[in-house]
Amino acid sequence: MITFHELGLNESIVQAIDELGFVNPTPIQEQAIPQILSSEQDLIALAQTGTGKTAAFGLPVLEQLSVESRTVQAIILCPTRELCLQITKDLETFSKHLGKVMIQPVYGGADAQKQINGLKKNPQIVVGTPGRTMDLMNRGALKINHVNWVVLDEADEMLNMGFRDDIDAILEGTPEEKQTLLFSATMPKEVRRIASEYMHKPVEISIGKTNEASNDVEHHYYMVRANDRYLALKRLADINPDVYGIVFCRTRRECKEVADALIQDGYNADALHGDLSQAQRDMVMDKFRRKQLQLLVATDVAARGIDVTELTHVINYNLPDDPEVYVHRSGRTGRAGNKGISIVIAHSREGRRIKELEKLIHKKIERKQVPNGQEIVERRLFATIDKIEQIEVDEHQIEPYMETISKKLEWMDRDELLKRFVSMEFNIFLDYYKNAKDLNVSESGREERNSRNSNVQGFTRFYIGIGQKQKLKVPNLIGLINEVTKKRDIEIGKIEILRNFSFFEADSEFEKLILDSFAGEDVDVQISNPEKKERRGDDRNDRRKGDRKRSSGGGYSGKSGGGYSGKLSGGKRSGGGYSKSGSGKSDFGGGRKGGRSGGRSGSGRKR
Repeated sequence: MITFHELGLNESIVQAIDELGFVNPTPIQEQAIPQILSSEQDLIALAQTGTGKTAAFGLPVLEQLSVESRTVQAIILCPTRELCLQITKDLETFSKHLGKVMIQPVYGGADAQKQINGLKKNPQIVVGTPGRTMDLMNRGALKINHVNWVVLDEADEMLNMGFRDDIDAILEGTPEEKQTLLFSATMPKEVRRIASEYMHKPVEISIGKTNEASNDVEHHYYMVRANDRYLALKRLADINPDVYGIVFCRTRRECKEVADALIQDGYNADALHGDLSQAQRDMVMDKFRRKQLQLLVATDVAARGIDVTELTHVINYNLPDDPEVYVHRSGRTGRAGNKGISIVIAHSREGRRIKELEKLIHKKIERKQVPNGQEIVERRLFATIDKIEQIEVDEHQIEPYMETISKKLEWMDRDELLKRFVSMEFNIFLDYYKNAKDLNVSESGREERNSRNSNVQGFTRFYIGIGQKQKLKVPNLIGLINEVTKKRDIEIGKIEILRNFSFFEADSEFEKLILDSFAGEDVDVQISNPEKKERRGDDRNDRRKGDRKRSSGGGYSGKSGGGYSGKLSGGKRSGGGYSKSGSGKSDFGGGRKGGRSGGRSGSGRKR
């Protein structure tokens, strides 16, 4: 196997690499470094995230850099602030024995004047995000008309983020005689366009097939009802007590809701999305890097540039609209020689999309069963026992207390002591997962479709005589049920809000309570009988429309929680509010905002 000493790099750079503990280059480094050193040809390099692309372009650029020159010789463009800072840090490490090499990062969300002052010191390399780079060029603070190298790192990501015009303008401002190095995980049309317009007869190297997922990543999917996604997420976290991963959501709202629910349920989690300030983002990322968080819930845009090499899992709470985004998501795990798992929580209508992904990544995505309560309890039990076995005892610290503890517990024998100790840690799981339902559905979606037309086992379907016309929304309905029944732990299933009326499913145990509670109200509530026409007149049209297309996405499932106050217009209650009360679970469906729930929390708990 080839070593860095055989790539033609000078001793100062090799010394820095040796000090980092690296001996053998990665495949992309082995191919790209000699090519850049030996030729002035442009280069297209296709390789997954986490394969060592920074060293692949950074080492040969540093090798050929003129340390004496005080002009910008290389401009490196990347999609995010985090990646910009990471590339800068890596290049500074690689060049620490080269002499006076200056590298200036430029990125948005920070003081532009400080970056301008840094540029006045004449760095040889500028690493920047396209937006801030263009801004500094327009101000006249950054001049790139004499650069020898232009590097586009994660070119597909930059284009996905809408930087096309900035990239075009930056490339047009560079000299004709230069070497352009384009690195990308995927090769969509826009990247091909950049290559054809701004690169001259580029050499193309590819590690594996285009878009192929890393061999260090396993790909799994779980098939559940859309409104059981959150329950499935919690079970996956519970059965993997050492999970350290990113949960990808489609929207900022969904990201906030899932993160809030996980935090409320006692998981070490937080959110990363576009509504955070830079200071908040930095704080969340710092906690995540130090493993104070186990789960980071993020949107694709917010997660770009995150450089964490030890992730165990990437969880797709929703599949991305662009299949190639899945390649980037899964590439966040299985990095730097580590193994990882990429998980998709899918619903029955997404079976075809799973097949499309398999063709794209050239890998099998294996169907797995969402674990049941018994499996989770067993896994957590043995994980607890493993921790007890591995814990280090500080004899000096604990010795003063041992006599008192021994006297306090001397009435218990060994078996009794073990039972109580394990139960103290474990009762929450035993209690929570007792009689837990099976979340798995068939890929045909038969169970899911049947549940629309008949009661789910253990649930009763109710009609309520208010709907969209009265401005009813899911949280209002849940709050109304809480207020009228004076009960906050009724499990709510699917909710369908139509124009003049709505339907909701609730735990059949509370069927009589719900009917009796609403009997004295102005709002009509009845048990729904799907075999008969449930309403007359204008509502027939609503019913037919509702059967064809649900008005509120994929449904909502969860424990009722939160409060409702005020009155619903046109009835006894109008314009009501919704508050986040209750202490337990929240189950989301179809990106819908749902209420917080009463009841017991899940696992992955804070200690």
